[in-house]
Amino acid sequence: MRTEVVLVAGLADHDVAQEIWLASPGAVLVRHDLRELAQGIVRRWVDGELTVLELAHGCVSCTLRLDLLPLLESLGGRVVVHLDPALEPEAVCFALREVDVRVDAVVSVVDRATWLADATGEDDMADRGLAAADGDDRTVAQVVVGQAEFADALVLVGDDPDPVLDAVLDRLNPRAPRRDRRGLDAAALLAAVPADARRGRFDDGFGALLRGQPPLEPAHGVAVVHFTARRPFHPVRLHDALDVLLDGVVRTRGRVWLVSQPETALWLESAGGGLNVGNLGHWLAAVDDWSDEPAERRLAAAAHWDPEFGDRAQELVVITGSASPDEIAAVLRDALVTDEELALADELEFADPFAEWRDESNRNDEMEEL
Repeated sequence: MRTEVVLVAGLADHDVAQEIWLASPGAVLVRHDLRELAQGIVRRWVDGELTVLELAHGCVSCTLRLDLLPLLESLGGRVVVHLDPALEPEAVCFALREVDVRVDAVVSVVDRATWLADATGEDDMADRGLAAADGDDRTVAQVVVGQAEFADALVLVGDDPDPVLDAVLDRLNPRAPRRDRRGLDAAALLAAVPADARRGRFDDGFGALLRGQPPLEPAHGVAVVHFTARRPFHPVRLHDALDVLLDGVVRTRGRVWLVSQPETALWLESAGGGLNVGNLGHWLAAVDDWSDEPAERRLAAAAHWDPEFGDRAQELVVITGSASPDEIAAVLRDALVTDEELALADELEFADPFAEWRDESNRNDEMEEL
């Protein structure tokens, strides 16, 4: 029997996974505690029965590969997984591609009292005692924003509604149904997940960035900047401009085209004070054979093809908190190459602070390392 899982994520203390389990007759509840992962110790409960695991290597990928994945595949039927805060649902779903397990829904829990501060702060997971292992340099902002963004449904805990938080979530994940923990009807929550929801799927970084038609008009100081351009960034000026994406910004996601790397698409992602830059691979304009490329990407590229630059383009989506949308757009525009620089691009040698990412693993490989 194939396993169907509901993954429940969130840094907040909650019993949402148990509530979903109780509303799912015949389901199994699985929970991991990774607080001693660095010492190779993992505690796992299956329907309340504790097993203490000793791993030779204390890392998240070992926990997934050696325990969670084979466990889920062996259980069969409905399984509700209460994810330890160190386990991000996107990375777990990426790993689940290797086994016969279907993700029925990802539910993330948002704490009204702390989420906004966490999402715009600079604390590391290690500062909270939540690091997955030695060397885990993720920020709390990267984790909580990623959990909410990747979710198919959101459950809010805490007493006081916050219109600013609601405005952020409207723009971060507009299609995910949101329910209050008080009086939660877990079955109704899962039934409200749209039929075409993500359910563990993710794109290769070349898909649509404005998912679910988020409101583009500002509300309660929260705004969306959708920055596009058909000319490359100057690598040094873009590097100098990054600070504008790390202060008063909840989320930045998008594709970057550097004049110094005309064949390579970079992925830029920030949350609070945390920043990641990754290698997405090549632009289609840089290759002759498209036969191995996903059909969706080929169609999207053809629909927006530029006679000179092909599919190369800038596209960044920024969700602001206290930052000025106009300032962000202006700083990004100023980081583009000038007409003179573009005309001489083949002759000039550009200093490139991003050069190390050209040869690094791509965005999907980074998830495999978690």
